[in-house]
Amino acid sequence: MKPGFYTIMAAQFFSSLADNALLIAAIALLAELNSPAWMSPLLKLFFVISYVVLAAFVGAFADSMPKGRVMLITNSIKIVGCSMMFFGVHPLLSYAVVGFGAAAYSPAKYGILTELLPAEKLVAANGWIEGLTVGSIILGTLVGGLLISPKLSATLLGLDLPFVQTGIDSPAESAIVIIAIIYLLAAFCNLHIPDTGARYPHQERHPLKLLVEFSHCCQTLWKDKLGQISLAVTTLFWGAGATLQFIVLDWASESLHLPLYQSTYLQGIVAVGIAVGAISAASRIPLKRSLSVLPMGVAMGVLSAGLGFYDDTFFVGHYISFNLFGHALSLPLYLAVAGILLMIIGGFAGFFVVPMNALLQHRGHILMSAGHSIAVQNFNENLSVLSMLGLYALLLKVDIGVDIVIISFGVFVAVNMYLVIRWHQANQRAFDATALIGEHKH
Repeated sequence: MKPGFYTIMAAQFFSSLADNALLIAAIALLAELNSPAWMSPLLKLFFVISYVVLAAFVGAFADSMPKGRVMLITNSIKIVGCSMMFFGVHPLLSYAVVGFGAAAYSPAKYGILTELLPAEKLVAANGWIEGLTVGSIILGTLVGGLLISPKLSATLLGLDLPFVQTGIDSPAESAIVIIAIIYLLAAFCNLHIPDTGARYPHQERHPLKLLVEFSHCCQTLWKDKLGQISLAVTTLFWGAGATLQFIVLDWASESLHLPLYQSTYLQGIVAVGIAVGAISAASRIPLKRSLSVLPMGVAMGVLSAGLGFYDDTFFVGHYISFNLFGHALSLPLYLAVAGILLMIIGGFAGFFVVPMNALLQHRGHILMSAGHSIAVQNFNENLSVLSMLGLYALLLKVDIGVDIVIISFGVFVAVNMYLVIRWHQANQRAFDATALIGEHKH
C-alpha cells in the first residue's frame, strides 16, 4: 500500500474511536439526566439523520477539493458537537452535530481509496480500513465504558488544576473532555493526508440540481445488476448493525444483568469478531468472488435470533478459571459462552460485508465519481439505520421484551439475506456476474 494509505487509516481510526466513545458517554449523560430508556437508541438516530438529509450534497462537497482537506473540516465539526455536549446542550442535539460532521466525512474517507489505489487492491484496502474501523469501534466502546466506570471516573474527577475551575462534575463530563482530545489527534492526522491529485469537473452548487443529480446517481446504482445486490446487502447490514449495537447493551442488561460499563465489553466483543471476519475476507476473497459470501448473512441472522433464548440461567454455578499476567481470574461460564456467540456473529458479519463494500465501491467508481457513489451508499444505508432504530425505540417505548425483539431482529435479517440471494440468482440467469465486474460505463 502507498504511504498515504496509512495516514488515512490513522485519521479514520482516531475519528471513529472518538465517535464511539462519545456515544457511550452520551448514553451515560442521558442516564444522569434521568431520561427514559427508549431515548438511548435515538442518539444513533440523531447521529445518522444527517447522512440521509445531506446525501445529495456531501458527494459534491467531497469531490470539490482534496479529500484530506474535507476530512479536516468535517472532523472539526465533530469537535464542535463534542464541545456542545460538554457545555450542557442536550445530548441528542449535540450528537446530531457530530453526525453532521460524520456524514460529510464519510464520502471523503472512502472516496479517497478509489483515487489512491488500483481496483485490484480495493478488497484488501477495505479489509484493512474496515478492520481498523472496527478496531476503533472496539476501543472506542471500551474507552467509553472505562471512562464512565466508577474507578476511572473518580480518578479523573479527582484531578485538579491550580487556580482553575474546570466545571467538570460528573463521569460523563470527564469522559467528554478526554474524547475531545482524541478528536484533536484525528485532526492532526488529517493535516498530513497527501493530495492524490484527483480532480473532478466543477461541482454543481444549486440545491435543486444537486437533488436531481443525486436522484440520477441512485437510479444508476440500483439499476446496475451487481450494484443493486451489493447495495441491498450493505443497506441491510448497516441498519442491522446499528440496531444490534443497542440490542447487545439492552440484552446484556436485561438477560445477563450487567451494568452499562460492563455491557460495553460485550459490544466490543462483537466488534472484535467483525474485525477478524473483515481481515479474513480481505486475505481470502478476491473482488470477482465477492458475491460468494452472501450465505454468511443468513448465518448471522440465525445466530442473532438465538441470543433471544439465552440468559444468565445457563451454566449457573460454573466458572472458567485462567491466568492473566500472573493474576488468577475466574469468569462465569454463561458469560464466556455469550462472548463466544457474539464473536461468531461479528465474524460472520465482517466476512460478508467487506467484499460487498469493495464491490459496491468498484461499481460506483465505474458508473459515477467516488464521492457521489459513496453518498448514494450512505443515503441508503443510513435510511435503513433510521428505520430500524426508530422501530427499535418504538418497541422499547411500548415495553416489548428485549428477548422478543432480538429474536424478531435475527429472523428479519436471515429472511432478507435469503431473499437477496434469490434475487442475485435471478440476475445470474440473465447476466454473467464475472463479466459484469469488468464492465465499464458506456
